[in-house]
Amino acid sequence: MLPSQPLLHAAVFALAVLQALASDTFTAAVYEHAVILPDATVEPVSPDDALALMNKNMDVLEGAIKEAAQQGAHIIVTPEDGIYGWRFTRGTIYPYLEDIPDPAVNWIPCTDPTRFAPAPVQERLSCMARNNSIYVVANIGDKKPCNSSDAGCPSDGRYQYNTDVVFDPEGKLVARYHKYNLFMPETQFNYPKEPEAVTFETPFGKFGIFTCFDILFWEPALVLVSELQVDTVLFPTAWMNVLPFLTAVEFHSAWAMGMGVNFLAANTHYTSMSMTGSGIYAPDGARTYYYNMKTEDGRLLIAELDSHPRLSPAFPPAVNWSLYALSVERFSPNDHDFRGRIFYDWFTFTEVTKPEGNLTVCQKDLCCHLSYKVAGKREDEVYVLGAFDGLHVVEGQYYLQICTLLKCKTTDLNTCGQPVETAQTKFEMFSLSGTFGTNYVFPEVLYSGVQLAPGEFEVLNDGRLISKTRPTKPVVTVTLFGRWYEKDHLKQVPQPPAFP
Repeated sequence: MLPSQPLLHAAVFALAVLQALASDTFTAAVYEHAVILPDATVEPVSPDDALALMNKNMDVLEGAIKEAAQQGAHIIVTPEDGIYGWRFTRGTIYPYLEDIPDPAVNWIPCTDPTRFAPAPVQERLSCMARNNSIYVVANIGDKKPCNSSDAGCPSDGRYQYNTDVVFDPEGKLVARYHKYNLFMPETQFNYPKEPEAVTFETPFGKFGIFTCFDILFWEPALVLVSELQVDTVLFPTAWMNVLPFLTAVEFHSAWAMGMGVNFLAANTHYTSMSMTGSGIYAPDGARTYYYNMKTEDGRLLIAELDSHPRLSPAFPPAVNWSLYALSVERFSPNDHDFRGRIFYDWFTFTEVTKPEGNLTVCQKDLCCHLSYKVAGKREDEVYVLGAFDGLHVVEGQYYLQICTLLKCKTTDLNTCGQPVETAQTKFEMFSLSGTFGTNYVFPEVLYSGVQLAPGEFEVLNDGRLISKTRPTKPVVTVTLFGRWYEKDHLKQVPQPPAFP
């Protein structure tokens, strides 16, 4: 007698669990999705039209999920806004929202779709997970009714949240996260009253989840890693790249390294808004990544990761970020220091003029030290060493300490800090360090063409970011990007006058 379908499914699921338990590694997938966008409208579309658009996007996502499962992936992350796009007001996004219950209700929408209010998107995502025996991570909108007894209740009688959901290989809803740090244009959504630190256990480690702009703040990102000790972060994002420090692949890989976690980043793909850059990152570097501004193609990425990276022999040692830099004699400011602006912040720069040498540049309490050797000094390219120690206040408020070696856009020093994607200068070696007041520093190395350098650099336990071997490609930037979270709420201090 053939086993019934539920029994067969349970047996397959149990086998998958046993296989995962037997291994110290797992296979992760992320999908960069070229989102099918709705037409911008003044009035809300009908629920049927909203669902039709979401189904078009889910058709594409389902293909990626099936392919990932066939290649042995245990979990797949899809992007923020990946099911309905953007271009919404508070009113026009409403037909796209569903009421997403607390995972404590123990619900498999695929097999019990009528238990709560109609939720066709959750039902379909649940079935994608169940039918392919894979964890599925997606981003959708949640709606929660409220009334005047709640002083914070919006005038339209509902909260609307940018929400990540996770379905396990049986199709059960196991995680729901409401984005806490909304980016400025997200006026269609509400902030949750309190930040949510959402985790769930799997046979291959403890997972946490947050969304896009959250990565720049303490809650919930740092809480998940530093306090709750997750092994892997799931990161749906709709990330607009900002050179020189905040391209998706560059910053997300640096965050994984700085925090010592696996990081699965799925970005939307929309080049006219500089949205591209997804990856599967480990504490020791990128396992695979995708950056493509030339076509409008999505991309499935798959790679193997350690289930518990802190227990891995390759896990980086603890770093004292200022140990080396504090031992170096601080040079007095020299006549060649000048100011330049990067993403609205005024840096102090000094030009890298010689083929090799040691340089120091300081701003406030931060001194940055660079040792370097250039393979061949070019007359048509200029590099600077820069320092920034201050509060960033555009598109969010957060305190930064940054040391950076970067290529200027042209030989005109006034262009230093402007976005640059390509370079031709190769370095024989580099070593960058700084007198950081924070323990949270993210090491970035970006090569020409917005390419990462996995395996070609390392951070020593005394805080030096060094090249391990001769860099194989021209350098765009080498950066130590520090976040001093305790200073985020300071009042902005007026900038000092420019150097005479």
